[in-house]
Amino acid sequence: MPYKVWNGPAPTTASQAAVTTGTALKTMLQIATPSTRQIQLISWGYSIESGPSTGPLKVELLQTDVAATVTAHVASGVQNLDPNGTASLVTLGTSATGYTATVEGTPTASRVFDFATIGPNSSSAATLDYAYQWMPDERPIVAVSKFLRVRATFATAANMVCWVVFNEVG
Repeated sequence: MPYKVWNGPAPTTASQAAVTTGTALKTMLQIATPSTRQIQLISWGYSIESGPSTGPLKVELLQTDVAATVTAHVASGVQNLDPNGTASLVTLGTSATGYTATVEGTPTASRVFDFATIGPNSSSAATLDYAYQWMPDERPIVAVSKFLRVRATFATAANMVCWVVFNEVG
């Protein structure tokens, strides 16, 4: 079953909220796999509102062995794309699945699944969008008890919304 998670709480009375990137490396979204399941990535992407005029902007999707300290997601923030499906088994908590890191931690091992470098934005009114969908035979698998992160490194802070779609695999 596919699940989708964003770097913010599930919207109810307001739209999906963008989060500031800051001016240093920052985990924008983190997904923690449980000890019983892996996740297989289907797609991911982001939008940057009014991209910074200085760059480059770097955004990466990677697996790490150490968690960042994040704002914890709640179960409703990890949305099953099947309305009749079950809740995700990903681990929730401030050192598990969440968004907007306050402490990055110090990973000792990582695997990079995608990376984008974006040049400076010449128009402060433009939105920068990126989305990638893997072919079925190339979909990365995040191991049990690991952390999938979307990290951003910007010279000038910008507002960003990012998301990941994944399947849970036994």
